[in-house]
Amino acid sequence: MKFTSLSILAATTVLAGAATAETWDMPMAYPASNYHTENAQTFADAVAECTGGELEIVIHAGGSLFKGDEIKRAVQLGEAQIGERLLSAHANEDAIFAYDSVPFLATSFEASEKLREAALPTLSEVLADQNIVPLYSVPWPPQGLYFSKPVSEPSEMEGVKFRAYNSITARVAELSGMVPTQIEAADLKQALATGVVSSMISSGSTGVDESVWEDMTNFYDVKAWLPRNTVFASKDAFEGLSDEVRTCLTDEAEKAQARGTEKAAELAGGFVDTLASNGMDVNPPSDAVTAKLKEIGETMTSEWLETTGEKGQTIIDAYKAD
Repeated sequence: MKFTSLSILAATTVLAGAATAETWDMPMAYPASNYHTENAQTFADAVAECTGGELEIVIHAGGSLFKGDEIKRAVQLGEAQIGERLLSAHANEDAIFAYDSVPFLATSFEASEKLREAALPTLSEVLADQNIVPLYSVPWPPQGLYFSKPVSEPSEMEGVKFRAYNSITARVAELSGMVPTQIEAADLKQALATGVVSSMISSGSTGVDESVWEDMTNFYDVKAWLPRNTVFASKDAFEGLSDEVRTCLTDEAEKAQARGTEKAAELAGGFVDTLASNGMDVNPPSDAVTAKLKEIGETMTSEWLETTGEKGQTIIDAYKAD
């Protein structure tokens, strides 16, 4: 068989391309239908296009590759090259991770973005020590309180079994007299159906995703905070990319952050309307409950600053600066 110089060159080019192509696995805790996951898929597709196929990111939704509480460690260890996680769920490692979940510190999309910018330098430094590079983050809609009964007085919260998803939500439960139980997103539906928990603080998005009206009756739109899902890469994997591919990744991450934030704001009111249209009583909290939550927020802000020290104060000062 004879090979022309042109065919040899073409074959060499194909082999070279195959040798440099990379596939990154991206575990995610939330279902494929969730807007965070849809946004990540758009991000992955854009990265593949921008890099000419040199970097392919494969989404593994719904905790199918790693469960929610396993994702961050998997990326740290290089078992996955990229992942998405609610970093506040790891506040037991470093309280800085809970910057976005301090009650009533940032209660709007605009405030959440300002807080993200204020926290990013400190957050990046902490994550770098764990072999992680943050790429982008997208907020959830403001958090509201869900119950399986009407609640108009703080005393009516006492003893209620409460779904916690991080140390912050567990502390909210404790300070309001409820009993916290750690439940990951993938296990929430079963926990509600079996009565393991009968209350939670979460966004309208989660309520719609899990059809919580099948097990709960009341939603109080307290707008406590806007937690953020952060997409991050293994520092080793990130630094192993060519300059061109790395630029594609970071450019598309910036676009994903803007796109996801816009989608969250667009969907926020619709989620609450969907809860109401499926039979849930949707109301603002009573004055008595609001006063109790404000008291809890002040307590938890002080506690967070005590724990984070100078790093936390730096974030707060930057956030409150004009």
